Amino acid sequence: MSATEAPAGPPQAFSPRTILALVIVGLMSFSALAVLAAYAPELRGATDPAAHALSASAVGFKGVTVMLKAEGAPVVISRTSPRGRRPDPALLVLTPTIETSAKDLAPFANQPSMLIVLPKWLAEPQPLHPGFVDKAGISENSNHATQMLSAYSPATEVGHRTGRSRPSLYGAGAVFAPGTFLRLDAIDGLQTISGSGWEPMLVDEQGSVVLARSKKHFEVVVLADPDLLNNQGLAGLGNARAGMAILNTLRDESGLRFDVTLNGYARGRGIGRMMLEPPWLAATLCGVAAALLMGLHGLARFGPTLARGRAIALGKRALVDNSAGLVRMAGREAELAPAYAALTKTMVGKVAGGGERTAAGGDNERWLTELARQRGAAAPADLTAQAERAKTADDLLAVGRSLYHWRLEITRERR
Repeated sequence: MSATEAPAGPPQAFSPRTILALVIVGLMSFSALAVLAAYAPELRGATDPAAHALSASAVGFKGVTVMLKAEGAPVVISRTSPRGRRPDPALLVLTPTIETSAKDLAPFANQPSMLIVLPKWLAEPQPLHPGFVDKAGISENSNHATQMLSAYSPATEVGHRTGRSRPSLYGAGAVFAPGTFLRLDAIDGLQTISGSGWEPMLVDEQGSVVLARSKKHFEVVVLADPDLLNNQGLAGLGNARAGMAILNTLRDESGLRFDVTLNGYARGRGIGRMMLEPPWLAATLCGVAAALLMGLHGLARFGPTLARGRAIALGKRALVDNSAGLVRMAGREAELAPAYAALTKTMVGKVAGGGERTAAGGDNERWLTELARQRGAAAPADLTAQAERAKTADDLLAVGRSLYHWRLEITRERR
């Protein structure tokens, strides 16, 4: 090692490039987390194996939406509550759960046509197979159905067949003529309904009602067994034909709208989602750009480092500041007005060319009076008298303003 070489310092723990990379990765991760949090309800619906139109499990209804789209029917998955919206002529399909109440169905009361598919199965997700479920029993009962559908019928009784069967459906009136015949494939525990407030539309070979409409509200139709529309039911050709026939007959020439708000997938309007969609998206991008520019601006020093000053300053300026502070503390500012007027007249005399005349024995006051008369300005004696009458700080300010304007008029200086 030569004598001119400086000893090497301790190695740096992190290089500036590594720190910058960590900051960029952290910002990108935080931004991705914020976006995912804002859109979480829409992203998690497809992985939920419950009974709704987004689910691909055995009890879900995603298959029927795929079949309807393949047939050319307009199908929409609705994530918006109907409150405050105009009624849509499309057939609204509701898939309530065992926890749905009459209060939850109340916002849908003004829909022109509505199909309510009753719940049936208790299903448990398979831990090793996401999206798959195991049957744990039948969930729907008369007490829940009566409470949930109380706005459409005073009582609703729910019945179930024992074991698996291959029932047939027959038209019982309304849009399904008595000659209508639908042959079903095997269904486990066929679910039916009954009650004084329901008018049969489709019945099985035993006369039990599978599809009915409310006598008080003809636009409300109830499908007792969801196996005619869910994914496990559509695996049978007969069930698929019957389910499509029911939907196409009820919707007539209009489209279908499958609601998932009852299943917990309503599209929210939180502050995070609002900031990520037009028209507020532009403001969000501007804010992000401003933050990035501020960060880049802070990475480099702009200008020299300011030296720390003395606690007690030295020199003429400090002496003047201290003297002014003492005068202000004593309340004697107004007594400086005559001296300030004399100083202003001396400065004006020098600037206006009166310095040589006064030095040769002339009178500066008389010369300024004559010059002020020629310029159409106030006489110096008037300004001196105003300064001598000053008693307060406000008076001193008025005197200073008058002397300043007088000096500009005499010397023709620019403001």
